[in-house]
Amino acid sequence: MTKDQEILQSIRKLAKPLHSGDSVKELVERAGGVSFVLLGEASHGTSEFYTQRAELTKKLIQEKGFRFIAVEGDWPACYTLNRYVKGYVGTETDIGQGFKDFNRWPSWMWANREIRELAGWLRDYNQNKADEDKVGFYGIDVYSLWESMDEILRYLSGRDSADLEAAKKAFACFEPFSRDEQSYGVSASLYGEGCEDEVVALLGRLQDRWKAAYPEDRENALSLELNAMAVKGAEDYYRTMIRHDSESWNIRDRHMVQALEKLMEFHGPDCRAVVWEHNTHIGDARATDMAGEGMVNVGQLLREKYGEKVYAVGLGTYQGTVIAGSSWGAPLKEMRVPEAIPSSWEELLHRDSAEDKLLMLEKDDPVLSSVAVGHRAIGVVYHPDWERGNYVPTLIARRYDAFIYIDRSKALSPLTTDRVKA
Repeated sequence: MTKDQEILQSIRKLAKPLHSGDSVKELVERAGGVSFVLLGEASHGTSEFYTQRAELTKKLIQEKGFRFIAVEGDWPACYTLNRYVKGYVGTETDIGQGFKDFNRWPSWMWANREIRELAGWLRDYNQNKADEDKVGFYGIDVYSLWESMDEILRYLSGRDSADLEAAKKAFACFEPFSRDEQSYGVSASLYGEGCEDEVVALLGRLQDRWKAAYPEDRENALSLELNAMAVKGAEDYYRTMIRHDSESWNIRDRHMVQALEKLMEFHGPDCRAVVWEHNTHIGDARATDMAGEGMVNVGQLLREKYGEKVYAVGLGTYQGTVIAGSSWGAPLKEMRVPEAIPSSWEELLHRDSAEDKLLMLEKDDPVLSSVAVGHRAIGVVYHPDWERGNYVPTLIARRYDAFIYIDRSKALSPLTTDRVKA
């Protein structure tokens, strides 16, 4: 029997129709008792990845009491949306205002119609609930260096003058770089002109302020600390990324875990969270070639620390369309996703049958836990003509606990108006 035939045999044993109510119910039951449900995606621009995750997330919130959603997004922009979905006093009733701060490329990752539908559902769900019982939406990524500085100064303005002066002094170190991350990274990495000491000291000063805050200001005080964490993480990330090695990736994923743990602490000992990130972040790195390059990720770090309290679900597609850019910062485009390459994970799922599927993976499956198969990964920058470079060798049953397969997918719907068809 060939390797492909062995894998197909395992697929046929495990696969269930995705759109069966029983399949989704079983997945919710399996995932519902853990602390962290990690929902992946093979791209940042596929509609079905967002809608499938939203469906599962709603069920985990309604039926299993999950308390918040953490996403691969910037803290300040997501916190604006968080305040909208919680209906806090002073927030606009117009849902569009909840998305007003998603203005950094690639804005379509969260400023899209699929997330807008989820945000509307969350606001309705949270209505008439006490603040401490409302379900939140938070960004745990590391890119918001300047935006988080702005938010810290805004929060401290008119409050403790000593904290405000300390923040201004720390941030003055960044002024020569004119809000240019690359310029800062070069100066910090190559010439030793960084601001690491300043931001570490500021974070220490602002840490855990939320624990003593008045109830009505408690989450805003948490936001102060998360913004300080983002500044520290971003400074470390941009200083390190100039070397083009694995450490900048590791800094980013470790930061996301630290931010996630801070949110868990804030929400209490029985809190459970849903995490939305790319497969490359939530699927255990030890089951891929990332491990050989010295890279770790969120899925690995959480599994190492929390074990069976983590449940990871990967998502993938055989063909369709996707939103991406042809280079970093380029206008978004609707691009064609070609048929998956022969003998890849996605092609084998399609070869089994051209139907959407759900696989409850078994870690001890003798084939899927021991045979590395190419598994598609599409980033915010994508070149369909270079498709063979978009596959990660993967021990699929060790990388995820379950897998959602979409045979033919379509591009998501950005809220921005600069959509361009390729």
